[in-house]
Amino acid sequence: MFRRRTALSVSATAALLAATPLLAACGSDAHPGAAAIVDGKRITVSQLQAKVKDVRDAQAKSPQGGQMIMNTGRLSLATLNGMIFDEVLARGAKDAGVTVSRSDIQKWRAKAEQQSGGAERLKAMWLQQGVAPDEIDAMVRNQLLLDGVAEHLRADRRAPQGQQKLARALAATSRSMGIDVNPRFGKWDDQQVILGETKDPWITSEPAKQQV
Repeated sequence: MFRRRTALSVSATAALLAATPLLAACGSDAHPGAAAIVDGKRITVSQLQAKVKDVRDAQAKSPQGGQMIMNTGRLSLATLNGMIFDEVLARGAKDAGVTVSRSDIQKWRAKAEQQSGGAERLKAMWLQQGVAPDEIDAMVRNQLLLDGVAEHLRADRRAPQGQQKLARALAATSRSMGIDVNPRFGKWDDQQVILGETKDPWITSEPAKQQV
């Protein structure tokens, strides 16, 4: 996904207030206060709001903040999409026996920073895609988990057939988790492993070419 894509593939205050989605404090009738239910686990609206605010606060502090905010206008949906996918990927990795160490994350991030022109440049690249600085390690972890699952499946992510094989496996995992999204945020597509009309959440395999 750093196609978030899980990617190793900004007056700002006024723009922030204008672009930040207003999320209702209530969820669906079946799951009050929940943005989604994933395998019986609640992703609450307040958790989603906190992640959106984290990104917006970071963007507002950037010299390019206004443009960043405009380019991530549907941040709440993209963020929820990522939160759900994180759960699916975690389950898929667990089932495949794939684990990632802190050292693995540090090595991958160091390489990405070198290729992108430094740590601050990498943070700015991620922030443009709606990823807050304190979420980068989590995104790197997901990239590594995705690579590990693909390797377990013997699926070459550089080839269409490999991508399809990985997608089918994650789709099966998604279906098994009974994902139920609050209608105000759309509907989860098990086949595509994506939330409604949000963009492709898949992470690219090239650290310097990040998206979300």
